[in-house]
Amino acid sequence: MGVAVLFLLLATVTPFLFIQLKKPVFAAVQSVLLVGMWVYFFQVLYFTTPAAFSITWSSYYLSLIVAEVAWVMFIIAMVKANPKLQETMEKL
Repeated sequence: MGVAVLFLLLATVTPFLFIQLKKPVFAAVQSVLLVGMWVYFFQVLYFTTPAAFSITWSSYYLSLIVAEVAWVMFIIAMVKANPKLQETMEKL
């Protein structure tokens, strides 16, 4: 349960990463997916599990996938922006 909440929180921060990466369309899409993701989480937590491939189920998993892509994009952008890391990579 703790891991799921951790992924939910990381996915919730994702629109801010997209804004920092100057990708507002992705930020808007992730914000919409976040609503469905949190609705799905509370449905599973307090009620019954929704059917597979329902709207909330799809938004939950799509949001997690988009969040992982955003974090990888953010890490790549941070490495490219750091000159010390660039020098280290050139030496390798």
